[in-house]
Amino acid sequence: MTTETRKPVISDRLVRKFRLGSGLVIFVFVILHLANHSLGLISLGAADHAQHWFLTVWRSPAGTVLLYGALIVHILLVLRMLYARRTLVMPAGEAFQIVTGLLVPILLIDHIIGTRILHDVYGYHDTYPAIVRSLWITSPANGVRQTIVLMVVWIHGCIGIHFWLRYRSWYRTVAPLMLSLAIVLPVLALLGFAAMGRTVSHEAGQNDERGYRGGYYSDMRSYGETGSIPGSQMVSDLWPYRAGFYGAFSASIIGLFALRTHRRLRERRHQVAIRYASGEVVHVPRGFTVLEASRLGGIPHYSVCGGKGQCSTCRVQIIDGGDKLPSPEALEQKTLNRIGATPDVRLACQLRATSNVTVVPLLTPMAESTIPVYSQTASPGREREIVVFFCDLRHFTTLTESRLPFDIVFLLNRYFAIVGRIVEDNGGRIDKFIGDGVMALFGLRTTPQEANRQALKAAAEIIREIDKLGKELADELSVALEIVVGLHTGLAVVGSMGYGNIKNVTAIGDTVNVASRLESVAKEYNRALVFSEPVANLSRVDIAGIESREIAVRGRGEPLRVYIATKEDSGRFA
Repeated sequence: MTTETRKPVISDRLVRKFRLGSGLVIFVFVILHLANHSLGLISLGAADHAQHWFLTVWRSPAGTVLLYGALIVHILLVLRMLYARRTLVMPAGEAFQIVTGLLVPILLIDHIIGTRILHDVYGYHDTYPAIVRSLWITSPANGVRQTIVLMVVWIHGCIGIHFWLRYRSWYRTVAPLMLSLAIVLPVLALLGFAAMGRTVSHEAGQNDERGYRGGYYSDMRSYGETGSIPGSQMVSDLWPYRAGFYGAFSASIIGLFALRTHRRLRERRHQVAIRYASGEVVHVPRGFTVLEASRLGGIPHYSVCGGKGQCSTCRVQIIDGGDKLPSPEALEQKTLNRIGATPDVRLACQLRATSNVTVVPLLTPMAESTIPVYSQTASPGREREIVVFFCDLRHFTTLTESRLPFDIVFLLNRYFAIVGRIVEDNGGRIDKFIGDGVMALFGLRTTPQEANRQALKAAAEIIREIDKLGKELADELSVALEIVVGLHTGLAVVGSMGYGNIKNVTAIGDTVNVASRLESVAKEYNRALVFSEPVANLSRVDIAGIESREIAVRGRGEPLRVYIATKEDSGRFA
């Protein structure tokens, strides 16, 4: 096996966990730091008193190791991630997060020297009055700099938290609260800092104090044997620390790109061709992922999770060359198993091409540059566990043969009104009307268990109400008004789809196809409701006495057990 395809000693999943953990430690520190600043709105003394407890935690031996260890680990893992990427072509959101992450060390170096180094080496006690005096009166430029540092770190952390939590089922519920906190906390911190600055300015004016010229690097008290160190000497003494920190970080960045350049030159001798069914061919070094090849070649390719293997939106079908590809690793195989993928389907973000291969992206997007970034139409969709509901009127052609067009519209509007109202009352969402058929989705804002119960209840109520409507219009209809319903639950891709201004949130996938098939089964068996075994299991409804069968579903290798309920049977679900 070549060095380009050798498996890493530490898995990417473990690396991501370390990067996340170290980032969370830093984020907690920043939250407490901002909260400490916010106390300045009460008084300068309150902020200074709280700082004592803040420093007790973070300047203890354990706190020091935890904080600075997390900072170093986080930076090193980000650099490792940048080296591991075969191309730096990426979506704007990813690029923004990486750039802000790289800015943090550069902006923090002076702050660390001006607080921690002065404290440890010279015994300087950085009280809030001294810090505020330095940043507000003596060196406002440093104050602006530290404000920018806090905002960059905070924005970077918030983006990271969002990327981490966005696939959790509960995140949508708490996201507004978290967004409010993300806005309010830094605003309160800046207002607290401004309030303390005005207090210090007022005291300085009354006492005619000259402050600390030069910010962090002048007139700082030293509690060593020498009494005090002149500002120029302190700046000179601190220069090696600054040069060391800036030099180490600069060397890391230069080394990163030097290693990337060396690898690129070495890999030019071992290139493979990624061919797409649409005709494009992208030549990349062996070991590139298919997703990286798509980005390098400017080929639109979905990857909602950012290439972390946590979704299947980047999946491709292997048309040619699959026998020479490496087998899926644990993370990729887990995701493929979740979606029931066939052996010729792989995740583009995890598949590293070792030879020429031809692929077809299974979810082909429009170019991201042609749609607004934050609009609903820009949502590429993601996999959700939902319930898909299909219903249709039986004998609709017969019902409309001898009726006027206005009468048909009247009947359909009555029918659609019943279905729409009941679906929405039970927590569902009407997806589309197709002739006399209706497709609805349940579970977009609730748990799978609750969604299945809601869908069955909605089906029962619709069957009952359509029966009432049929009796009401019995004298005007040539045949009885009857409805059939099919329900199935499982994973489906939910997103905004369409063309131009005509875009709607809808679902696609095997779950949708099976639900449509179950509606047809209800017609075949002349029953009101057919639902799959997964619906029965998740809803935990009483299915005693309801007929069950195993049916073949096109595209599925195994038969599916379904429950075939009569109009009377469905009443128990209402």
